[in-house]
Amino acid sequence: MASTTRAGLGQSLCIGMGGDVLAGTNFVDALNIFEHDDETEGIVLIGEIGGEAELEAAEWITDYRKRSPNPKYVSESLLRKRITDIRNRPISALIGGIHAAPGKVMGHAGAFTLPGESDALTKIKHLEAAGVTVVNHPAKFGDTMKLLLGKSGRASTGAAASGLSKRSMHTMRRVRPTTKAVASSFGSTIQKRDIYIREDLALDILRERGINASEYSGKGRKRMVAVAVDRANLSPCIIASPANNPGDLHSEAKKFPFDYQSGFDVSQVPAIAEHLQLGHSSKDSLPKLINGLVDLYMKKEAFLLETMFVERLGDLKVVGARFGFDDAAYRSTKRQSDIHALRRIEDEDPQELDAEKDGIVYIKLAGDGYIGTLVNGAGLAMNTVDALADAGGEAANFLDTGGKATSETVKKSFEIILQDKRVKVIFVNIFGGLTLGDMIANGVLLAFKELEMRLLVVVRIRGTNEGEGQKIVRRPSPSLHVY
Repeated sequence: MASTTRAGLGQSLCIGMGGDVLAGTNFVDALNIFEHDDETEGIVLIGEIGGEAELEAAEWITDYRKRSPNPKYVSESLLRKRITDIRNRPISALIGGIHAAPGKVMGHAGAFTLPGESDALTKIKHLEAAGVTVVNHPAKFGDTMKLLLGKSGRASTGAAASGLSKRSMHTMRRVRPTTKAVASSFGSTIQKRDIYIREDLALDILRERGINASEYSGKGRKRMVAVAVDRANLSPCIIASPANNPGDLHSEAKKFPFDYQSGFDVSQVPAIAEHLQLGHSSKDSLPKLINGLVDLYMKKEAFLLETMFVERLGDLKVVGARFGFDDAAYRSTKRQSDIHALRRIEDEDPQELDAEKDGIVYIKLAGDGYIGTLVNGAGLAMNTVDALADAGGEAANFLDTGGKATSETVKKSFEIILQDKRVKVIFVNIFGGLTLGDMIANGVLLAFKELEMRLLVVVRIRGTNEGEGQKIVRRPSPSLHVY
């Protein structure tokens, strides 16, 4: 869901949008409003992994600058002050999730990427191509917009004379290629808010429904077909990829949306078969596979049913499957108990399971990360991991305490982080909204007292009760630093 806020940067407006499965108002909706708002002089756009809304925004910005050559004038009540149109309105953006763990739901807000959706770096690339200035941390929006407003003639500021280029703030991001191992698209990653079942169990489900499925023998070209959510059309869809590039099975993924109420329309099969580049004899087998997946998707409240298949003797044989189901159905009303029973906690990380019991979303990141992170909010937690990487560090984990974290939640978060022997320092990054800064600070002190902390801890508290929180954590401790 996108939200807009009039910020204190002259008359700049902020648009924020999470990776919701079905968003309401999106970036383009908001930009259409700003186009006709004479008081809008600059725009701040905040996005993250999941969906294609940022790409749609980049396309809208590019198109508007092409089709809108004439400056517009504000109303007579503003003394007919001439202002330039949105072509010259500075736009800055931040996209979280550059280093998001593949295949995971990132935090309570549920940000995740579906097959064929763009990653954070691709979104950044498209926005920059549209002339958007990208920053790597929300704290940089203020100075960035002051600079850009000054350069556009909208505000008088000394920063405008610095001679920095339009996208100079992006150089502060210093995006480095990630060295973390990328999980296989059909690996055994498990999500906590949602259930990804083991591949062998997914193949069993297909066989029970009369679909030819078995392990990959190494023969035959793999193709991908899935049922998931089309966020743009607010509907389910078939996602198909001919997978001509074995290194990126989703590179040619295309969505074929269908209505949830009326179900999948078989008239779409020829177009899907053509996109999949199927042989003539195999096309007749495609409806059986798609209809089986759609039926399972609807009846078992899945959010992703992804399969890889090969052509075999005029038939389609599924050789890989990645199935994700909405675990909230079981947690709330015990629906889908048969699916929930397929969860295999022995395959999951003990620390992640421990965190789940206390409502904490903890994801151990691959690699040699040594910085433990403790953050409230999925977007900020992803951005914290990204910003640490930009600064030359490497996070060991993603941890979202949730918007209603308490002192006990904070102490428990420390306990979980300390179980990772790679961690040498802990960074606490809190922005208070529902979460109170002083409550978080008391949780930090509680952890120091009861857990006999020996590691260096750096604490950043902003937002609600930040002053009180900063005072609390400034109590003497050689290994506790506040900023």
